[in-house]
Amino acid sequence: MKRYSIYISLLCISLLFSSCKNNSENESLDPQKEVDTTISSEIPMGKKYLETKCNLCHSLTAGENERIAPPMIAIKRNYMNSTTSKEEFIAQFTDFVKDPTNEKALMSGAINKFGVMPKQAFPENEVLAIANYVYDFEIETPAGFEEHWGKQHGKGKFKQKGRRFNASNQVQTSEEIGMNYALTTKKLLGKNLMGTIQKKGTEEAFKFCNVQAIPLTDSIANKENVLIKRVSDLPRNSANSANKKELNYIENYKSILSKGEKYNSIVEEKNDSIHFYYPIVTNSMCLQCHGSPKHQIEQKTLALISDLYPEDKAINYSENEVRGIWSIHFKI
Repeated sequence: MKRYSIYISLLCISLLFSSCKNNSENESLDPQKEVDTTISSEIPMGKKYLETKCNLCHSLTAGENERIAPPMIAIKRNYMNSTTSKEEFIAQFTDFVKDPTNEKALMSGAINKFGVMPKQAFPENEVLAIANYVYDFEIETPAGFEEHWGKQHGKGKFKQKGRRFNASNQVQTSEEIGMNYALTTKKLLGKNLMGTIQKKGTEEAFKFCNVQAIPLTDSIANKENVLIKRVSDLPRNSANSANKKELNYIENYKSILSKGEKYNSIVEEKNDSIHFYYPIVTNSMCLQCHGSPKHQIEQKTLALISDLYPEDKAINYSENEVRGIWSIHFKI
């Protein structure tokens, strides 16, 4: 089974971009062509979206055998050659994300390895911002990528197009700090979950969630001296039940999402205390554990749910619905 297709409930909050196919998959940028190396210090929104919504799957740190999707630099490399215009790049990038298929794929090798990404509902403005950022700026490259690229494609020294981003003088906002805590926790959960899937399969991964999800979340919270919760109005585990304020925010996010409007994080500041909230939204992968028992949830998984969570309420979701929220409290 492809790794994408067994990616289960804890990862529903991640944004997945996969790989694609151009008639020049192995064509690289001209290593002698002059590259725009202008240094920018203003954080583009595309960079924020890339880091907060893409990098769990398109990881910068995962080992070659731990990857579930190619790194974004590989996608940039295969979407662009020395003559690709920005309009062409953005059109191909966004078209694939809106409706990913084998026919549109630009990276046949990655498709064979990871499978095609599931079709999901992404805010168009965020996809456009990411595409603009990837085209305009140098993006981070995983360790060893240049060597790997050279072995695979036999080209000259790796060089990517774009301006350099200098974050040395940037001060994080409360919103960015809260999002970073959520991301760090998500990455830890995802890494351990995928390791269990790869070694023991989906059923064992579900059991892993039952035992380890809350302790792993707490491990980040204790390390950073913050309170991190994933809560829901329809919890699977009663320990993840939302309180009155959190329930109100969940309902607010549901209303926003049902209207197709853009949602943002909620940040409450009082003296030196910050409370950060952000929605957890379902996609097609989530439905393997949170969808319809008759259509999306397999009988073995359903039996496990009944056994491990006898009071479960977290089923019958559809795509692009609010599953719950991150609720994070910290001091500055």
